Amino acid sequence: MNAAQSFRQAEQVQATAELAGMAVALRDEDLPDRLASRAGDLLVDLLAVTLSGSRTPELSRLADAVPCPPGSSRTLGSTVSTTPESACFLDAVASCCLELDEGNKYAAGHPAAHVAFAAVAAARLAGRPVTGRGLLAAVVAGYEVAARFGHALDRDPRWHTHGHWGVTGAATAASLVLGADDRQVGAAIDASTSLSHVTAWPVVLEGGFVRNLWIAGANRAGIEAARLALAGLVVNSGAAQHSLGTLVGALDPARLTAGLGEDWLVLQGYAKQHSSCSYTHAVVDAVQELRRQARWDASDVVEVEVRTHRLAAPLLQDENGSRLGAMFSLPFVTAMAMVSDQVDPAAMDPASAMFARARQLSALVRVELSPHLDELLPGRRAAEVAIRFTDGTSMALGVPNPIGDADHFPFGRAQLRAKAARLVGESDTARIEDVVEALAGSADVVRDLDRLP
Repeated sequence: MNAAQSFRQAEQVQATAELAGMAVALRDEDLPDRLASRAGDLLVDLLAVTLSGSRTPELSRLADAVPCPPGSSRTLGSTVSTTPESACFLDAVASCCLELDEGNKYAAGHPAAHVAFAAVAAARLAGRPVTGRGLLAAVVAGYEVAARFGHALDRDPRWHTHGHWGVTGAATAASLVLGADDRQVGAAIDASTSLSHVTAWPVVLEGGFVRNLWIAGANRAGIEAARLALAGLVVNSGAAQHSLGTLVGALDPARLTAGLGEDWLVLQGYAKQHSSCSYTHAVVDAVQELRRQARWDASDVVEVEVRTHRLAAPLLQDENGSRLGAMFSLPFVTAMAMVSDQVDPAAMDPASAMFARARQLSALVRVELSPHLDELLPGRRAAEVAIRFTDGTSMALGVPNPIGDADHFPFGRAQLRAKAARLVGESDTARIEDVVEALAGSADVVRDLDRLP
């Protein structure tokens, strides 16, 4: 190892230790109300999205195929009881399979889904009652750590965003719930970076369902990293520089801790209202607004021009007949927004009539990646859409960020509840919200979580 590498690894050890200290302080001191409130919003959204995902044909087939050992932990939307680890795995798959789970543009990914299920599983494994306040603190701390790793990582564009940096948040949350001290939390965070998946973008674009297991694997890996740390088998050695910092990309330790304790990334996430990759959302918003501004039909369209940022570069291909492939095709999602009032799970089902119509129209969509819009990243994920019609007229609109972004019409609890009701119905939404609202005062979070649908 040369001197520069050794120095960077030492920086990594210090940065990880500072993150661990922040996490333990959140658990052991009073969790600020604004962070506790944010955790509640994250959980209402994530649990509803997960329940909706569990009801898809794909998840039913997976649940039937996965051998679930007996246990007392029930997955969302199921009557099957299994081990905490197996329930964690299936719930995490369900959470991301519809592309509706919360994300964070500064992390360039989805921290909450990487973290929450590991925290819940750890509470079930703890062997003692875990308070709701403790679980909320673990979710907040895990999210913050994961988001900061995502933000500090200059990721090789061949890697998809799931299943690598997010594992650090899962390890943080699980180790906190299991009672780790700051040294052990730091060891768990560092060890988790050696338990990452290889997450190639082409797998996603080809519609490979395996992609939905990357977040699930990260949750499980976080639990295992916490166990290693509590057993004293790993230490914070700066190993993140060998994996995230070399194989996945370049990891800047200074960015990991910049503004730590003051500039909370957990408060800067976005909620998703469209069942598609977040890089398509600003385009969908623009098309939907253009539909509201004038009376036109998709049959009137001659061409659609889309200008967006470089993050959408992998999404320029046509869909391949699968739900996942469609959700990651910008031409297809644009076309779906022209024919359907909602780009939701029903519309994105390959068996739907809307799907077939959007497939035909996607040939009219032209996408250009704009260096000008690249300059606005990461604060703005902007898009511009121009639609030309058969009568020679045209309409155009630009949007600075997707609706639901922290900087652009952010969703509060009312909007999140409305989203949940659309996905899983009023009754199950009420049950989810009641459980989450009870967490702040819960003396035994497992007992309260067992009331979920």
